[in-house]
Amino acid sequence: MRIRSIAIRAAVPAVTLGLILSGCSGSDSGGSGTAAIGTTNDINPHDVADLRDGGNLRLSISAYPVNWNTLTVDGNDNEIAAVERPMMPQAFRIDAAGNATVNTDYFTNVELTGTDPQQVTYTINPKATWSDGTPITWEDIRSQAEALSGRDKTYLIANSQGFDRVSKVERGVDDKQAVITFAKHFAEWKGQFAGNGYLYPKSVTASAEAFNKSQVDAITLTAGPFRVQSTDRGQGRIVLGRDPKWWGATPKLDTITFSILSSEADLPALQNNEIDAVGIANRDELKTAQSIPDVAIRRTPATQWSHLTFNGAPGSILADPKLRVAIIKGIDRQGIATAIQNGLVADPKPLNNHVYLEGQTGYQDNSLPYDPDAAARELDALGWKLNGDVREKDGRKLEIRDIMYNQDVWVQMAQIMQQNLARIGVKLNIETKPGQGYFRDVIQPGNFDVAQWSWVGDPFPLGSLYQIWGYDPNDMQGNYGRIGSPELNDLIERTVSELDATKAVELANQVDKKVWEEGHSAPLLQSPGIVAVRAGLANYGARGLATLDWTKVGFLK
Repeated sequence: MRIRSIAIRAAVPAVTLGLILSGCSGSDSGGSGTAAIGTTNDINPHDVADLRDGGNLRLSISAYPVNWNTLTVDGNDNEIAAVERPMMPQAFRIDAAGNATVNTDYFTNVELTGTDPQQVTYTINPKATWSDGTPITWEDIRSQAEALSGRDKTYLIANSQGFDRVSKVERGVDDKQAVITFAKHFAEWKGQFAGNGYLYPKSVTASAEAFNKSQVDAITLTAGPFRVQSTDRGQGRIVLGRDPKWWGATPKLDTITFSILSSEADLPALQNNEIDAVGIANRDELKTAQSIPDVAIRRTPATQWSHLTFNGAPGSILADPKLRVAIIKGIDRQGIATAIQNGLVADPKPLNNHVYLEGQTGYQDNSLPYDPDAAARELDALGWKLNGDVREKDGRKLEIRDIMYNQDVWVQMAQIMQQNLARIGVKLNIETKPGQGYFRDVIQPGNFDVAQWSWVGDPFPLGSLYQIWGYDPNDMQGNYGRIGSPELNDLIERTVSELDATKAVELANQVDKKVWEEGHSAPLLQSPGIVAVRAGLANYGARGLATLDWTKVGFLK
């Protein structure tokens, strides 16, 4: 599952969801790292015996959650997921190399128990309960599977997560076991309750009304070492405290506090000892962070990447795929990489694949080339003729609105694109928006011609193919550009059904080539995952792919 983010940074380290990491340890020198994922991370690992009991970890987010249910299209947000991660069940833990092992706090066993038909059996930890003391049972799994199946379009889901391929969920040997039977193969079944996916109680998923609206104001039930202790919309603060009903290891921290800050306020807040960690977006921020006493720079490339999505809805100015392709060819993505990441990584380069990240098995360059002369010729052939500095067709100027979160790095990228496109007669107007309601009020309704945000992945990239690039006019999920085709849908179906890993990679790259061909979107930069954190903070930082153990995060004695 992929979660969207308004941030260009590896963001609040708590929200830097990883894919498979690159080993770049906590060096303080700039420009020495890489953005290619690898197999290590940089979290200042320590045994819990080295940590003091108690303490408050202070982090920042850009906006108050619009919906605490991250399974909804409104709640599918990286920062909301970050707040919930210490509180919600997941089936697997992920290590720095991307290996998944059963999360025994919640499940004693999760295994593939049949292939024809495909079956997966989840055996729930007998101690596992929701925060009100209600046992976690097979019915929670069944209810979530039905909600995400897509059969009832009144559920406003962010991603079906493969549950559209499930035929039934049955009770196993007792209420603490669920057996999922698939009607069609789903290779990335481990990602259904892992990576960016949580298990919610059946009270949240049993009806469309509850699913869409019950978590808008607050999260009701959780099941983790922490729970919501207090919220204050006026002060812009969310505090998590230890959950006394938690059955696992006692966490070292007393509380985790999320303060709502604009991106410009994050680094000053770190300097003023008001928060404990900040994602680094550019070399100026890196230089500033390096000068702060008792702050360490930690690095592990993350699976967060920036991109440009086009609005191809019928009637939009960019509805023609050939026009979108020509515009992509007019954007110097290498120039953007050099401008933004010079001083952060040794060899800045753009991301050239929609499905896989550089360093991951399957990554190959399928991108459209930067070729402004070819772009100009293609625009001419489409009937968009120069009239002064801007092209026109049928009396309509080729003038497009680029929407982004109000953050300097997004604007800098847009300004480079603005200069690139002016050369081929396309006028790009830059419009910034606040973080609050960015996706719900602007992106989801399609109030843009092109838009910038980040996607944040997990170790299961194929599970999000339909979420972003599948097209169903009645089921948008994450395809906010409303672009697609039956041919692409068919390729996606073949890919997610393929259980042979090598063949699945080949098919996934065919999907990527088709996404480029349709001019759906243009990946820009892969995050180098640089995080400035308090030097005494352990088991936290640039985590890359790995999931954090929130019972072990804390401050050194």
